[in-house]
Amino acid sequence: MKLNEQLKAIKLRKSGNSYSEILKEVNVSKSTLSLWLREIKLTPKQEKRLYVDLRQKNAYKLSKFNQQKRIRKTSLIIEKARCEIELFLNNPLFLSGLMLYWAEGDKSEKTEFVKITNSDPAMIKLMMRWFREICKIEEKKFRIALHIHELFCKKDIEKYWSKITSIPLNQFHKTQIKPTSLKHRKNKLYNGTCVIRIGSRDLFRKIKGWKLGFLEKMRIKMSL
Repeated sequence: MKLNEQLKAIKLRKSGNSYSEILKEVNVSKSTLSLWLREIKLTPKQEKRLYVDLRQKNAYKLSKFNQQKRIRKTSLIIEKARCEIELFLNNPLFLSGLMLYWAEGDKSEKTEFVKITNSDPAMIKLMMRWFREICKIEEKKFRIALHIHELFCKKDIEKYWSKITSIPLNQFHKTQIKPTSLKHRKNKLYNGTCVIRIGSRDLFRKIKGWKLGFLEKMRIKMSL
């Protein structure tokens, strides 16, 4: 029986199979297999195939490991934020900012990018305060993007939103200018649309946790 197993292992190895592939077909220990196959040399083509396969397997294992790590980290951030809701329920800034982001903010689970868009300067000011005081975002992490019509002065509008947000112009993305069929400006108070962007997955997850915690508290109150 052992001789048959050995002959089968040798044949599989000469065909270019890896030790792990052979062990699926031959019921022996890895040390025994190594002893049987130590004199067999693979061709350069076979070695290349095994090397590529090994890299692909290792890349897959790393990808799965990172995926599980990300899932665990995400769950921890969301759960911690969900439990924090008790600390903020009496804070009007927290609640107003959370509700505004819930209504107007980017909620894409695919990108997990914190982004909110509006043309109302009062709302933008409020959200900037929320991000700074509640979310504790560093100034260098803010990015501002503007969308304006081509009839209006780009520099003036950029300066306007820089003043509203207290963000320097070097943290602004390139302003997007939209064409228009109008011949002249109708709204002299027009300042385009402002987008606040923060590249933080952790903050995106925290906001989600806060929202879940708030929903739970509202259900409790509504059921009383």
